[in-house]
Amino acid sequence: MSGTVQIVHAIDTEGPLYESLGATFERLREIFGIDLLPSRENLERLQRGEIDFGDKTPLIQEALSAHRVSTLGSWDQIDRMLAEVTGEAYRLRQPDVNGNGWVFNWFCLDHVGFETNPRKRDMGYHNIHDRYVELLAAQPYARDSIEWHFHPMSTYREAHRCATHYFRSDEIFQILSRRVIDRGFFPSCFRAGFQAERPDSHWFLEQFIPFDISNMATADTTDIDNSIDFRNGRSGNWRKAPHDWSVYHPSHDDYQLPGQCRRLIGRALNLRNRIGNMTQAEMDAAFAKAAEGETVLVGLCSHEWRDLRPELDSVQEMLRNAQAIHPEVRVEYCQADEAFQAHVDAPYREQPPLELRLTLVPASSDDVPYLQVDVVQGEVFGPQPFLAIQTRSRRYLHDNLDFATEPGRWYYAFHADTLPLDDVLTIGVAANDFMGRTVVERIDL
Repeated sequence: MSGTVQIVHAIDTEGPLYESLGATFERLREIFGIDLLPSRENLERLQRGEIDFGDKTPLIQEALSAHRVSTLGSWDQIDRMLAEVTGEAYRLRQPDVNGNGWVFNWFCLDHVGFETNPRKRDMGYHNIHDRYVELLAAQPYARDSIEWHFHPMSTYREAHRCATHYFRSDEIFQILSRRVIDRGFFPSCFRAGFQAERPDSHWFLEQFIPFDISNMATADTTDIDNSIDFRNGRSGNWRKAPHDWSVYHPSHDDYQLPGQCRRLIGRALNLRNRIGNMTQAEMDAAFAKAAEGETVLVGLCSHEWRDLRPELDSVQEMLRNAQAIHPEVRVEYCQADEAFQAHVDAPYREQPPLELRLTLVPASSDDVPYLQVDVVQGEVFGPQPFLAIQTRSRRYLHDNLDFATEPGRWYYAFHADTLPLDDVLTIGVAANDFMGRTVVERIDL
């Protein structure tokens, strides 16, 4: 019996990105080590391959193609593009086996904490997340999901750069704490900025987020090895990870290797990009695997500050070509969560959905006030739920919970070593189960 190809189109949702001609040539220098006078004439010559840089010439052409340098620098431009590509007619141009239209998974980024913003990013908590919540609310036909994308803070706090150290600053905790308290939201699926993970982010995700679609491993790493920003393990380093469209549990010490960790990592290749590209051969390989009876998660990656229409056109052509070879294979357009759920270990699929109960216990003669968190039903993914606190001065804090002696219970004491209860405005607790079903509970004081 033939299997299924699950299409998960993951959009790194970052808002407008303005790029001047000078910034384009700055990227040329940083990616390929080539220093040229910024001019429209030089850009066009590079795009035509008329300036010889040896083996780098076709890579430069690819990196500076018209699609890649035509960024959408304002919300008006993005909104005009989205009005068409997310419309019902456009989604249904090529329905899946169930008759459903195309599904977008919006992995939303917050640009916060930066000191310089040369690419005119939309700065502020929830700004991008809220726009896409509103977009989906206006599209009852859409089956899209909203998830989370994160760029670690760069050394000089530049909004157009993405580092790899997740805990150099407090932004990761600020963003998630505000999502929990302000929006009642917590992610179950994640994409790493520049696909870059390291041990710190690997172990952080292992605590809270069951699904990760950041793997962009390919058999041929020539494109990465020839790019300064990705060479030798910089940015997205997935050289040792599976590149056969398998979904895997990572190893504790190396997220690229299959092992015994909790979360699942899926593979997503880029659409019309300069690295880690989706190709017809890759799509054919996924269909061949599904033809053997497997359920194959095929992740696709885009950015919404580029026109999504040519990217969608190209991948749908790949789908038609692969389907012609394997007409028996089912194709389903999926939310990230529902795709990953098909790969969750069997015992967890039988568990009931997670339920939590928060109890605020007042001070007594022999103890300070404390929060008690209980699992009513199901099982928490990771060692503890995520705790967020908003103080009366409108500060947002994340802290660890205390472990009880029995499983499925945690405490948080409000005392001098943590935070006095009279300074607390809101308490938020969020968790996923192994199926990616999210629970957010809050107490307002």
